[in-house]
Amino acid sequence: MKSHPSNAQASATPSTSTELPLLPAWQPFRGPFERWPHLTDLLIATLAFLLTLLMWSRQDASDVLALQNLWDVAAFQCAFIGCFALLWRRTHPCQVHSVVLGASLVLEFGLPANGIVALAFSLYSLGRYEPNARNSLIAVAATLVYVVVDQGVLVQPTAGGTMAVVLAWALWHIGRRLRFRGEYLRLLEERARYLQRERSAESERAVAAERTRIAREMHDVVAHQVSLMTVQAGAARTICRNNPEAASEAMAEVEAAGRHALSEMRHLLGVLRPASNEAKLTPQPDLNDLPALIVKVRQVVASVDFEAHGEFANVPARATLAAYRIVQESLTNVIKHVGAEARVRVTVSVVSDHVAIHIQDDGRTTSERSPGEQQNDEQRSSGHGITGMRERAELLGGQLRAAAIDGGGFEVTARLPITEGRS
Repeated sequence: MKSHPSNAQASATPSTSTELPLLPAWQPFRGPFERWPHLTDLLIATLAFLLTLLMWSRQDASDVLALQNLWDVAAFQCAFIGCFALLWRRTHPCQVHSVVLGASLVLEFGLPANGIVALAFSLYSLGRYEPNARNSLIAVAATLVYVVVDQGVLVQPTAGGTMAVVLAWALWHIGRRLRFRGEYLRLLEERARYLQRERSAESERAVAAERTRIAREMHDVVAHQVSLMTVQAGAARTICRNNPEAASEAMAEVEAAGRHALSEMRHLLGVLRPASNEAKLTPQPDLNDLPALIVKVRQVVASVDFEAHGEFANVPARATLAAYRIVQESLTNVIKHVGAEARVRVTVSVVSDHVAIHIQDDGRTTSERSPGEQQNDEQRSSGHGITGMRERAELLGGQLRAAAIDGGGFEVTARLPITEGRS
């Protein structure tokens, strides 16, 4: 069951080399702000409330922390409402900012305390999550007016007041830029998904159109001859007792029509699936015929290494035929696209529930390839042969992957189930 290379070399080869490699699934990094948004908003609201209390303890409004009268309680309520309104900053950014700005105005002009830290977070959220640009601009303009009046920039400009105005605008602007970037990335993702759907639909349409064309051509080639054979066979049956000589002539016509139909069918199938110049009535090939196939390929490609593992006797006929055709088509592609200088390695393994196939050629180095030949890998990936092999694998519930290798060359890996209900 084992051919070239030697047993020692085969035993040194890892058994996992024939397993179908997993496709890389890259996912963008998601930080805690995206993984747990509600918990993040709760922490931000709590932090804003604690920072507000800390700010009050270091200002002239520190007496408010003693809660000695109703005004002090009202100031705490305004701070609490303004800070914990941030829990809805993602879904209702404009309304949340209005609540925070209103609480700041009440604290600034009606109660013995200054503003709240939540205003900085609500400004960022206003730019980041508000979809209506007009509402966002009106809200940030009102906030800038409040900051200008609070800092007295128009009456007595100071560096601190000017920085407060610039910081308020910068927080909103950063949020807006991040929103635009997020929208741009979302549009790119939607476009990529749309193109993927269109590509899949186009592939399905191409397969359906090819099958329709094959069916139409088969009907055109065979229908006339089969109809003629049916009529002549019926006439021969009718006259066989009274006129055996005429019946014999009719049956000869049936035989001629059948041979003609077979010849045209072979010609059509030879055009659709070119594999040999001779059309022979032979049994379907299986895995035991792979060594003979490798011998034929070695007449064209000098370096072909073949390894076989496991017992082929218990593999169903449908899987053996599909495996043989996949190896045959892959080697045909090597001959067509690379030539005699290729080095090919073919490995077929039968394990408990599937047949694993791995065909790899090294091609030629990039420096040796002309600009036109450098497109071979892409052409091989999108050719009808690859599509046919993938269809064979998927009809059995398996999978097939064909892709170029970094640095040159091409590989085909397939996994064909050999038990019912497995894939």
